[in-house]
Amino acid sequence: MKKGETAMRLYIGVDFHPHQQTVCWMDLETGEVRTKELLHNRVEEVKAFYKAMPKSVVGIEASSQATWFEDLIFENGHELVVGDPALIRKRAVSRHKSDKRDAEHIFTLLMNGEFPALWRRPRESVHLLEVIRLRSSFVRQRTQVYNRLQAMAHEVGLRKGIMRTTRFQNLLKEAEMNEVQRLRRSHLFRLIDSFSLQITEIDLWLKAKAEEAAKVKLLLTQSGVGYLTALCMVHTLGDVTRFARTRQITAFIGLDPLERSSGATVRFGNISKAGSRTLRYLLGQSANIAARRDPRLKGFYKRLAKKKPKAVAKTAVARKLAVKLSIMLRDNITAEEFDARSGCMTVDNARTKHGLQMAVS
Repeated sequence: MKKGETAMRLYIGVDFHPHQQTVCWMDLETGEVRTKELLHNRVEEVKAFYKAMPKSVVGIEASSQATWFEDLIFENGHELVVGDPALIRKRAVSRHKSDKRDAEHIFTLLMNGEFPALWRRPRESVHLLEVIRLRSSFVRQRTQVYNRLQAMAHEVGLRKGIMRTTRFQNLLKEAEMNEVQRLRRSHLFRLIDSFSLQITEIDLWLKAKAEEAAKVKLLLTQSGVGYLTALCMVHTLGDVTRFARTRQITAFIGLDPLERSSGATVRFGNISKAGSRTLRYLLGQSANIAARRDPRLKGFYKRLAKKKPKAVAKTAVARKLAVKLSIMLRDNITAEEFDARSGCMTVDNARTKHGLQMAVS
């Protein structure tokens, strides 16, 4: 929101909670600033309020997702803006806090053009990322079941094996057990089949979405990157051109190292983990493969692994991979085109450096 854009616009400040909301607006007839509490169990009253209001800009804090509320705002022709809760609170004049005060504060920020609006993903991206997170949840739960079956294999004295293989599962199914163990085994294998079926159904849906997206196909040209990583990268970042520097992208994902320097001591610690946990995990999995197949990333990993722990080196590869993928999205180029471009840049830099050395000598 910029100053000077408030002349012909109407605003509604909303302090939103899961079961109620407090709204603040200006009465056009009297010019009086009014507040009202709306209960969400009285849906018709909430709908009637927004339907009766002229087209306005509705401001709320980024606290929780409420799809029904967003749909209600759009259906009635209003514009929804979501603000940073920390910055909104920081700009509050009074230390006192209540629903009414918060709604009035949001309304004042909107009126003054000082509302700290956040970038929001398109609805399609939000829904697709929810499906990816659902898949990740099913995979984690299936892994937990595999671990319990592995422990059961140890209980009955089976030799060492990999529980995910059909052969080892058959050995466990044929092993002699007591009544309780047989009951546990039966239900755990049913859970495995259930989770595998649900994951397969989600995979088919996500693969269909990946085949429809040109940007996803672009990222798939990078060795080690699968459709899950490509989909999550595209829909998490959104419009890559909104980032002025690639360092902002790594910070957005949460792969930027935290700096803890003081005086002459310069120290970088762990990554911030401030962004999407799902995307960081998928980038880490892709980095493991890319570090073996991509010649440049492989060389980078080997050089770093000689002086750093392997976990640190893999995280650095994931960060480098994220930067490469973001540049591919920004410039609409394939992985081969990126490597060719960076190779030319390396040669040019070497020639420039050599020329400077000759000039100095």
